[in-house]
Amino acid sequence: MQNDLPLKDKVIIVTGGTGVLGEAFVQAIARAGAAVGILGRNERVAEERAGLIIDRGGKAIPLVADVTDEQQLIAARDKVLAAWGKIDGLVNAAGGNMPEAVIQPDQDIFKLNMAALQQVMQLNLFGTLLPTQVFGEAIKNTGTGSIVNISSVTSGLAVTRVLGYSLAKAAIESYTKWFAVELAKRYNDRIRMNTLIPGFFLTSQNKTLLTQPDGSLTGRGELIINKTPFKRFGNPDELTGSLVFLLSDASRFVTGTGITVDGGFTAFSGV
Repeated sequence: MQNDLPLKDKVIIVTGGTGVLGEAFVQAIARAGAAVGILGRNERVAEERAGLIIDRGGKAIPLVADVTDEQQLIAARDKVLAAWGKIDGLVNAAGGNMPEAVIQPDQDIFKLNMAALQQVMQLNLFGTLLPTQVFGEAIKNTGTGSIVNISSVTSGLAVTRVLGYSLAKAAIESYTKWFAVELAKRYNDRIRMNTLIPGFFLTSQNKTLLTQPDGSLTGRGELIINKTPFKRFGNPDELTGSLVFLLSDASRFVTGTGITVDGGFTAFSGV
């Protein structure tokens, strides 16, 4: 490990650390010099990813918890504090959609599955708020820190089918601004909150919607690529530079805002 790494000696928690984007996040954070808590519901994956980081000379700890379960989150926080004594940052990367909440083109939009939409809101929105409450308290006690919420380009554009997901991400954008201001009023520049706003990246949840089994694009995938000036999906590693920046002291005058990483999707009118 080098001595000039941007996150050297920091302790960062990543919720959703067992997911596709979460894998890129925890690896990048470890490479940047931080000890990383890999939080997710899949114990085997969390342990494997922590072990890989440790084998490479880094510091990592698996944390098995559901982001909507306060007691599990408290237990995870206590495990980190027992191991490393502090928490300097949090990445709220847990989230996603569910098939029952996807609005199909032929579906009656006045007969929406409200229960499914509420579940998506619970996971994405309150699965961001609750970890912030639990781990944020430890960040406050550390004295300084950075919280990064994961939003989406669907938060500001009407992307068909994904109503619940879009509502949740739009709410996260509002929450980030509100909470960043309140943090600043109480703690000045010591604790910051921002969003990372990905465009379209292939994950286990959307891969079958965007690509065929042979790797070719579905009709929806073609629409997205045609709206993306770079004409491709993003690679998870292409999010990590912005993430590390927001977690590091290099962004110490940045709060209440977001960095969009979308290959130009939100800039392009389609014409």
